[in-house]
Amino acid sequence: MPTSQAGSPKAIDRIVRAWSRRETLLAYLFLAPSALILGLFGFWPLVRAFVLSFREWRLAPGEFIGLANYQRALTSEPEFWSSLGVTGFYVVGTVPAILLGGYLLAEMLHSRIRGLAFYRTLFFLPYVVSPVAAAAVWKWIFNPSFGLAPALLKPLGLEWRFLGEAKGVFALLGESVGVGVSGWMAGPSLALTCIIGVSVWQGIGFAVVVLLAGLTAVPTEILEAARMDGAVGWKLAWRVKLPLLSPTLFFLVIIFTIRAFQTFTQIYVLSVDNAGGPMGSTRNITLYIVQSFYDNAPRLGPGYGCAVAVILFGLVLALTLLQFRVLGRRVHYQ
Repeated sequence: MPTSQAGSPKAIDRIVRAWSRRETLLAYLFLAPSALILGLFGFWPLVRAFVLSFREWRLAPGEFIGLANYQRALTSEPEFWSSLGVTGFYVVGTVPAILLGGYLLAEMLHSRIRGLAFYRTLFFLPYVVSPVAAAAVWKWIFNPSFGLAPALLKPLGLEWRFLGEAKGVFALLGESVGVGVSGWMAGPSLALTCIIGVSVWQGIGFAVVVLLAGLTAVPTEILEAARMDGAVGWKLAWRVKLPLLSPTLFFLVIIFTIRAFQTFTQIYVLSVDNAGGPMGSTRNITLYIVQSFYDNAPRLGPGYGCAVAVILFGLVLALTLLQFRVLGRRVHYQ
């Protein structure tokens, strides 16, 4: 029998294409609200900041000055480099501590213990607490007059000012044993070290939950086979679990590195003067951008602040691409 026109291959192909176009249009309609919000509050401010970074801007965009703002930041402003150094200390101090502490806690919670849901909630609770509220409580704990931390150290003969101490933490430890430490070996200031500790306390819960989910997804057959071959303890973790967790760890490294470069709330609230004190020892790059943006000095202002923000964006983007290139090769997908 001859094939009917409605059931011919061409007619079926037209129906499939029409259905595909309808599905594509429906998908774009669902994506449109999110794309609009992302474009207005994500991409447009980035483009606007990039354009204004080439201008001398006060109350309104001024004359085009080319790369003058970038040149000023890289060559004429020591505060830019000091804030970048503070940011480096903060990133190096928070990211490895969160990953290592999160993995150890996840391993503990992965074992068969009672009250697992309670401990998961306990570790995750600081992450959902408002950063402003958490920082305010910790600022009270570190208060040199009536705080809990100075009271605990006072019987040991240590009278540290915590958030008010600009000396490096290793220099202070060296002084307590009669050893002098200077320069970059003095490490981050004690004030910045306290802020790093608060950030680790608040961010480690997210790492614990994500790593615990990754450990749960590890096939038990592989672990049992590894134990039969003699892999126990750290050997089992290093040779079997960590390679299987590499996609999860890679995700956390990227997320926490970007977040560490963009940290503002904890440092703004916990610094003694809400401006990166004492002596600029806690002023990271994001706080420096905000201060530069609202500075009325002739050499600074919104245009200069936008230039520093673009530099930060380029630095984070380059570091992220480097992480994908170097660490991405070591990720083992199941």
